[in-house]
Amino acid sequence: MKKRIVILASGNGSLAQAIIDSSHSINADVVAVISDNPSAYVLERAKKSNIPTQIIEMKADRKAWDTDLIALLRMIKADLVVSAGFMRILSPECVNEFQIINSHPALLPQYPGAHAVRDALKDGATATGTTIHWVDAGVDTGEVIAQESVEISPTDTEKSLHERIKIVERRLYVETLKKLLPTLESADA
Repeated sequence: MKKRIVILASGNGSLAQAIIDSSHSINADVVAVISDNPSAYVLERAKKSNIPTQIIEMKADRKAWDTDLIALLRMIKADLVVSAGFMRILSPECVNEFQIINSHPALLPQYPGAHAVRDALKDGATATGTTIHWVDAGVDTGEVIAQESVEISPTDTEKSLHERIKIVERRLYVETLKKLLPTLESADA
């Protein structure tokens, strides 16, 4: 039986697209794409693939935003929530209720947070990478599921390094989903 996944994304959606394109091979149905950004290109990508989209824009009242997101996720009943470039920290209530995974452009626990690539370059690191991890109530502190290293070239800029990490990240995310999804119980169980 195919697993139901929902993708959370805020931007261009190249990572979401890799997951959408691989949904047959990972035995999953992408049942929705949710974004906090109404102009995110990921919404167009989802529509082109006939995947329902939802927008939950950030509100002045963060608790109300959290409540809206949790209500939507409850309604969708996905087996797994996949954060793919979603630039919001999820509430403890959300991460405690749903199984959520995320990718991060560093070898966690090194360089957590929003500026991992910049931090690795600033630190003079010779390698970094990408991590797929469970989301918990901390910032990039959840249990690591998979990691892959990426060498840092002396000529790398933040942009060039991040682009090379994204290539590895897309492949690793799909490989991880292929292994992880069969081990999960269905949300309807």
